[in-house]
Amino acid sequence: MTKKIQVGLIGCGTVGTGVAKLLLDHQSLIERRTGVKFQLKKIADLYPKKNRPFKLPSALFTKDAENILNDPDISVVVELIGGIEPAKTFLLKALDRGKHVVTANKALLADHGIEIFQKALQKGLQVGFEASVAGGIPIIRAISEGFVANHISQVYGIINGTCNYILSEMTAHGSPYDTVLKKAQKAGYAEANPALDVGGIDAAHKLTLIAMLCYGAGVTTKKIFVEGIERISPIDIEFAKKIGFTIKLLAISKEQGGTIELRVHPTMIPSTHQLATVSGPFNAIYLKGDAVGETLFYGRGAGMMPTASAVVSDVVAVSRAHDERGIIGIHEFEDMELRPMDKIESEYYLRVEVVDKPKVLSQITGILGQHDISIASVYQPQQDHGAKVPIIILTHRGQEKNVQKAILKIDELPFVVDKTVIIRVEHFRKKEGKEKG
Repeated sequence: MTKKIQVGLIGCGTVGTGVAKLLLDHQSLIERRTGVKFQLKKIADLYPKKNRPFKLPSALFTKDAENILNDPDISVVVELIGGIEPAKTFLLKALDRGKHVVTANKALLADHGIEIFQKALQKGLQVGFEASVAGGIPIIRAISEGFVANHISQVYGIINGTCNYILSEMTAHGSPYDTVLKKAQKAGYAEANPALDVGGIDAAHKLTLIAMLCYGAGVTTKKIFVEGIERISPIDIEFAKKIGFTIKLLAISKEQGGTIELRVHPTMIPSTHQLATVSGPFNAIYLKGDAVGETLFYGRGAGMMPTASAVVSDVVAVSRAHDERGIIGIHEFEDMELRPMDKIESEYYLRVEVVDKPKVLSQITGILGQHDISIASVYQPQQDHGAKVPIIILTHRGQEKNVQKAILKIDELPFVVDKTVIIRVEHFRKKEGKEKG
């Protein structure tokens, strides 16, 4: 007899509708490939009659999630309501009642994942969260299974489609940030309130989960250094082009000597690197393992059907592991040392907006020198004397702490008219050493 797994879905918004469609329309395809019949038994949603892109059987709907959590025949619960509560309560209740769980809720897992994962381990149950990091890209399963024998030293991720769309449009057309943001909102690539995306928080949530998988690190988002893209201007984009670089919002993870660094910020990367070619709302993750070497994953990081595809893959995965313990990519958490951001070393792009006066440049470079920051090059466009003008400085490799101290001093100068823009530079060198200059 064909094995049957009954599934309960909590939340039938955009992604939930896609999941329901796949489980209903592709049931025979999934059964042929897995030997298991997956039956969507119930859908809990507060608005069962709302207009959805696909018509779903009304008999499946209930307004009360407890009808799923209390159903002894349902062995897999999919949570797609988002937010912290009541999603956290639903997941913990499902685990307490012996059900495997699947979620795309990166914010919940980033801040409360340790509690949820440990509960699953105690109960001998599974947590599937493939859709929480990069939509349809199977990066979670690749790290936890495909690269299980690798020590992963570097991860660079373009894992927020909104930011990548905005920066791609600015790069292609030279448009200012505010104009492109409105275009992204109109096209559906940005929310009405885009703060979590453009501020880098969404990418930081996803980086937290990557760090848990790669290193077993018991970290939360608040420990990650985060800067968004709000202050990137066409000037920065154009200068990056001139020197052969492209600006991307990167989520960066590096491990060396038992310590890890985790950071999200706009980054200049060589235009010849594969990540620089990732445009529009697409995501990409570059990962380096000691056995596999360099790998790149590319695809749609959001959207109804790509995300639904990842959710259904988790439904299948957790069901296959029915009688096994802890196959979620995380078996235990380590209190790993997190390298403080002020100890990070990088090359830097600095844009200082000043009133054009004599000796302005010498005072700025003097402050940088006092803080042990070596200058690689300086660019100052010709302007009328007394006009506002950007001074662009590229530094050699230096320490974050020194750069931040110098910028505080520079921004206090009377002729500086705005806070200095800082963009860190990554070359993807195999070994990064201290440069002199």
